Amino acid sequence: MSLLKQLQTDMISAMKNRDKETLGVVRMLKAAVQNAQIKAGHDLSSDEEIAVMAHEYKQRKESLAEFKKANRQDLVDKTKQEMAIVEKYMPKQLSADDIKKVVAETVQSVGATGMKDFGKVMGAVMGKVKGQADGKVVNQTVKETLSNL
Repeated sequence: MSLLKQLQTDMISAMKNRDKETLGVVRMLKAAVQNAQIKAGHDLSSDEEIAVMAHEYKQRKESLAEFKKANRQDLVDKTKQEMAIVEKYMPKQLSADDIKKVVAETVQSVGATGMKDFGKVMGAVMGKVKGQADGKVVNQTVKETLSNL
C-alpha cells in the first residue's frame, strides 16, 4: 500500500475514532505528500515518500528544541505527540551502534584515510541510511571515525 493510501486510511480511522490530534497530523502529512507529488509532477517513489516524512519529522524536531528553549511545555508535549505519529510512517531508525557499523564499513570500502575523504564517505553513508538516520548524527559519527584514523 502506498503511503498516500495509508494516510487516507488512517485519516478515515481517526475521524471515526474522533481522534482530533492524530487527524490533524495525518492531514498535514497527507498534504505534504500531495504537495511533493504535485511539485514532482509524478507519483512519488517510496524513497521520495520517505524523504517527505523525514522532512516533516525534522521540522518537528527543530520546533521541539525551540519550544524547550522558550519553556513552552504545552507545545513541547504537543510536538512530541506529533513526532510519534510521524514516526509511524517512517522506516525504523538505526541505533547509534548501527550507524557506527555502517560508517566503519563505508570508510573501508571507499578507502578513506582521513578528513579529506569526508565528502566521499558522507555521501556513501547517506545513500545507505537514507531515511533511517538523522544526518547530524551521521555527520558526527563520520567526523569521529575519520579523525581517529
